[in-house]
Amino acid sequence: MDKKLKAMMPGNTIRHGKDEVLLEVTKEIVVKFIEMGKVTPATFDETFKSVYRTVKEISQSGQD
Repeated sequence: MDKKLKAMMPGNTIRHGKDEVLLEVTKEIVVKFIEMGKVTPATFDETFKSVYRTVKEISQSGQD
């Protein structure tokens, strides 16, 4: 996993397992947004954080 990508994760901590999967899913979604021209360097930081939070919330709601 890219060190820059890990550093962008909220809280700057990486745990194996679930967090690693959340980060991978987030990365794939953001890459698609970049390919479609929906994310620019100026909006990358906030977009990544927002997508990560959304993916995390969805994964937690599925555990109820």
